[in-house]
Amino acid sequence: MPPSNESARRHAQRRPRAQAPLLGLLLDVDGPIASPVSRSIAIPTITRDLVRLAAAGVPIVFNTGRSEAFLREQVVGPLLDAGLPEQATVFAVCEKGAVWFEITAAGMGDVHVAEELAVPVAYGRAIASLVAERFAEHVFFDDTKRAMVSVEQRTEITNEEYRPVQREFDALAFAEFERHGLGVTDGEREVAASDGAVDFRIDATIISTDIESVLLGKDLGARRAIEWLERHGTLPVAWRTVGDSRTDYAMADWLHEHGFEVAHVDVRPADGVPAKPYPVLTAEELIHDEAGAAFLSRWVDMVEGVADDDRDVA
Repeated sequence: MPPSNESARRHAQRRPRAQAPLLGLLLDVDGPIASPVSRSIAIPTITRDLVRLAAAGVPIVFNTGRSEAFLREQVVGPLLDAGLPEQATVFAVCEKGAVWFEITAAGMGDVHVAEELAVPVAYGRAIASLVAERFAEHVFFDDTKRAMVSVEQRTEITNEEYRPVQREFDALAFAEFERHGLGVTDGEREVAASDGAVDFRIDATIISTDIESVLLGKDLGARRAIEWLERHGTLPVAWRTVGDSRTDYAMADWLHEHGFEVAHVDVRPADGVPAKPYPVLTAEELIHDEAGAAFLSRWVDMVEGVADDDRDVA
């Protein structure tokens, strides 16, 4: 649930302690870190620079819709191979706030799951059957998710082939909620349950469809990150949030609303950059993980005193 007004005032009044980190990073994974084509970290400098930033004391939070299994294989493993230092402050929030854990030089810590935010098991089974029976040539059911239900484009399928299939699937997934008597919205239409509740959301991305509780989101991930840092570290002087979709702006929205200095990096600005009360940065012609790599390199220069800011990254 969103923070109370008292919580908001408490965050806004907080001041960083002495020797607080210059910078904190809240990073979406698909797009700015992992290639949306290969679904892996395809640019070697990304891992190198993440480790350099962690070594410099920058808190790093991965805030993603991906599962903890995906993070373990595609992010945690490469970070450990690159020499993540003992003093690193690294945290991951998966499934848009439903799953979270610490990352250290020894690997992943205990995985926490908000079971109360999970999509009903019966609905998930129905979607798995739907994929197997009608859509298996184009998509796969992500059985690593613990709270969300996600259906993803196969890597051998082009996005042009995927889009019409996605629209067909999304319509059937919406109708399946109605058959289960559950309230759902897809951002354009809404059907309530018999008690008037709309508890679930269908969120289509460029490579997947996420089916989730309406309480999940990148803003919940930001809140979990701040709460974890309050217990385990020092709050940074300023934040950079990074994403490739309009929903990723919720990270910066939450931080700004709670009194933190923040700028958001949009690595796919072609979808349109909304007007915001905080700076929005882009890498001009660079997009996705190429833009993410450019900003990470610039932030390494910033914390090492080589660059003054990140406004001229491209």
